[in-house]
Amino acid sequence: MTVAEAAARIRAGELVAFPTETVYGLGANALDATAVAKIYVAKGRPSTSPLIVHVCSMEMVRSVVRDWPEVAQRLAEKHWPGPLTMVLPKADCIPDAVTAGLSTVGVRMPRHPIALELIREAGVPIAAPSANRFTGLSPTTAQHVRDAFGDAIPVLEGGASEVGLESTVVTFEGAAVRVLRPGMLTQEDFVAWEGSTSEAHPSPGMHERHYSPRTPLYLIEAGTSLPDGHGAVISYTGGGTVQMPKGAPAYAARLYDVLHSLDRDRYDWIAVELPPRGPEWEAIHDRLRRARSK
Repeated sequence: MTVAEAAARIRAGELVAFPTETVYGLGANALDATAVAKIYVAKGRPSTSPLIVHVCSMEMVRSVVRDWPEVAQRLAEKHWPGPLTMVLPKADCIPDAVTAGLSTVGVRMPRHPIALELIREAGVPIAAPSANRFTGLSPTTAQHVRDAFGDAIPVLEGGASEVGLESTVVTFEGAAVRVLRPGMLTQEDFVAWEGSTSEAHPSPGMHERHYSPRTPLYLIEAGTSLPDGHGAVISYTGGGTVQMPKGAPAYAARLYDVLHSLDRDRYDWIAVELPPRGPEWEAIHDRLRRARSK
């Protein structure tokens, strides 16, 4: 599928899966409540879970929010295009279906050139969660999307996602930045804003169980006893089924792809040896905690 064909589908009120630098998104015209409702049906996503609106220009972002504070402008200048979502008061043109009835909307400008081209060609902002079944593993390749939806959702190809984890989501309290969902931008990226915190508030991707493979997943420390049966170990220190990179950005970029691969291999369980702690690892620990089996 070409960008022009994908854009035509968006304008016609249909769904398209498309690449971003974080994960692949399942997109619809953010101004069309009927189109947005198709996202919830396709994913099996509850209507209480808001969506992120993707834009391609500052003119477009100002059209979908009611207020644009100075702190948002400064963050946009520093981190957009990129893996940062800002939650702001929504403009009247954004349907309640996008925001789960909330008065705010999450907006971001993706860094992937195909995503930006798609939004420009469609001529409308695109509402998009990750292109997977609700609570399932997020897709970082077009094949991951096809594994989830088969031929039901057309996919705009764009290679593997560079970042590999969902965007950091922030909101504002005056000039302070509050992190709602950790991503590969960390609290340290916002320390210049006095009073900034990382306390969790409602935001996309904050369900207690999320980003989960079908195979039972356990989090272990080095040397922990493993469950019975035929399992796979995702190792940080070495010696497991899969050896993960040592740096947080490289680890994040590979994590979902490894989980997708092991999930297809039908192991009895997957065990993940926990990586180090630290600000740069916060989003990775968050996704692993939400993916684990209870």
